[in-house]
Amino acid sequence: MLKVVIYDSGYGGENFADALEQALPVVEVIRVIDWRNADKILLNSKSARRAAVEALRPYIGNVDLIIFANHLLTITSLNFFRKRYRNQKFIGLNLKEPTTFVDRDILILTTRAVARTLEYKLFVHNLKRHTSTLTVDSWPAKIDDGELSEDEIKATIVSHMVTKNIQPEEVILACAQFNDIEQELKNVLGKSLIIHDSFSDAIREACKALKVRGSVKKKK
Repeated sequence: MLKVVIYDSGYGGENFADALEQALPVVEVIRVIDWRNADKILLNSKSARRAAVEALRPYIGNVDLIIFANHLLTITSLNFFRKRYRNQKFIGLNLKEPTTFVDRDILILTTRAVARTLEYKLFVHNLKRHTSTLTVDSWPAKIDDGELSEDEIKATIVSHMVTKNIQPEEVILACAQFNDIEQELKNVLGKSLIIHDSFSDAIREACKALKVRGSVKKKK
């Protein structure tokens, strides 16, 4: 059986692993959730890379694919891992580029560590949309602990909308944990809200890397 490692620091990785298992029941999913180094992984790209190297050491070269369920590692370190460990396949959660109407306001939910990177700045520039970035570093840990309420989500987003004069019709999720609050986001911003996450694209890329067929569940 093909073996795939999912690496992350919180429930975002667990959620992605669940999605991958559903789409690809023919693979063995190994969850490497580095709870102990969660703060380091969310701090900056260098500390995230060091933590990943240490946690993945037993698996590199011994599994068919390693997936970073972490946007920071993907956009800053994926090429590093591919060059350093040429005999191991790696993919990750890339920033999702929408293909919808260009005149829609887009809110990007992410963390400061991601937003500070050159890769993120280039991503936003290349979107050529009216976008606004909301960094919420406290949310991943609260989601992991089940402590992020819809009231807090609403208060934070509404305050940002007023400050930035934006009426988002679409949201890009640039943190795997935020997939867990998609329903709350629709409750706050309306049921017609379009949510872009990276899970489906990563599952398709995994299928390609493993040379297998899978089923990606379409969003309603």
